[in-house]
Amino acid sequence: MSTEPAPELLTALDAWRDLPAAQQPSWPEGSGLDAAVDTLRSMPPLVFAGECDQLTDRLASAARGEAFVLQGGDCAETFAYATADNIRDRVKTLLQMAAVLTYGASVPVVKIGRMAGQYTKPRSSDSETRGDVTLPAYRGDMVNDFEFTPDSRRPDPQRMVRGYHASAATLNLVRAFTTGGFADLRHVHAWNRGFSANAEYARYESMARDIDKAMRFMLACGADFDAMRSVEFFASHEALLLEYERALTRIDHRTGVAYDTSGHMVWIGERTRQLDGAHLDFVSHIRNPIGVKLGPTTTGDDVMAIVDKVDAERRPGRLTFITRMGAGTIREALPPIVERVQQEGVQVTWVTDPMHGNTHTSASGYKTRDFDDVVDEVRGFFEVHADLGTIPGGMHVELTGNDVTECTGGSIRIEDADLSSRYETVCDPRLNHQQSLELAFLVAEMLAQRS
Repeated sequence: MSTEPAPELLTALDAWRDLPAAQQPSWPEGSGLDAAVDTLRSMPPLVFAGECDQLTDRLASAARGEAFVLQGGDCAETFAYATADNIRDRVKTLLQMAAVLTYGASVPVVKIGRMAGQYTKPRSSDSETRGDVTLPAYRGDMVNDFEFTPDSRRPDPQRMVRGYHASAATLNLVRAFTTGGFADLRHVHAWNRGFSANAEYARYESMARDIDKAMRFMLACGADFDAMRSVEFFASHEALLLEYERALTRIDHRTGVAYDTSGHMVWIGERTRQLDGAHLDFVSHIRNPIGVKLGPTTTGDDVMAIVDKVDAERRPGRLTFITRMGAGTIREALPPIVERVQQEGVQVTWVTDPMHGNTHTSASGYKTRDFDDVVDEVRGFFEVHADLGTIPGGMHVELTGNDVTECTGGSIRIEDADLSSRYETVCDPRLNHQQSLELAFLVAEMLAQRS
């Protein structure tokens, strides 16, 4: 098959440039945008087309109820925190959560990191004011720096190139962890090393002993464990910065179609999913599996218009709807849109994001989320799908492997007064390691009840 892309495909991939593009930085005149984009176009792909197709197949399985999606990672990655220890601890946390879900609910888990590209963030305002000083808003390390100074906040296109290299380094380490024996289920106890001992640690250790016992039994029966030495692990991020995404789009030599090789899966946020906007238009022309965030005001007409634009071929696994409704809203807001998709006979993967609809400012002034609200939204998500006879396909959470104090609640009862002790996020609050494990145990129970 010819590797030459069809001219109409190249035209379609750039059609977004003539459409309204929300949440894009204002690059200063003479900042070197063209040079940065040219550099990115010359770089090797970060992921490969076949891997993206593999994830599409896995997401289709989740849509049928044959698997469950666990998507998680930092709210906003930073260059400073792209260290081996931080990456390892995020991967370990996701592996532990997946083990809890798989063992507790007897269901395969599709593991997707919210990493290796999550270096941009949408903002409610283009600027930030502190006292009598107003500067451009922080839009993620791929655009500018969090430090509140004129030089730091000035958008710099070369940061996109730095973001590419940070993503490449992250993916390289993740692949080493997940294929080199680190993720071997026979080492399930080792994943706890380095984490603080606590109630969820002990609960996980008890489950790990049960897994060990089951595996010893299978080994005595002659089972082959080679397949357990490695795990599938996919990378995803919000496709917010369109110049970056377009520069990393490649034409697959097998099929002649386009893939965004910045990540296996990309998603479009609630603030950028305008039907006549640049973001939905761009992702409609790439072959990757696509996620779309849906807030509480979404209608049935909205979701079907998105389906028609992004998944015109009705390809299983192509489209994932990530609902972010809020604990107090999901039971009323979610049913009408699920029913509409069901009535139209469209297969999508339904995933809950229980984080973004439950953000508030604490009395002490910290942006936070309460663990009970997070759990309640997940519970509401399962209840809605149980009532409608549809499939709750997965969960999308912002988390870290570090013992931060950013979300209140959980079994260790982080209070408002505790938030200041280790509040490290540069954007939204994340579940810490213990809260992440606790959530996994609770969701495993919900999944087991569904089964």
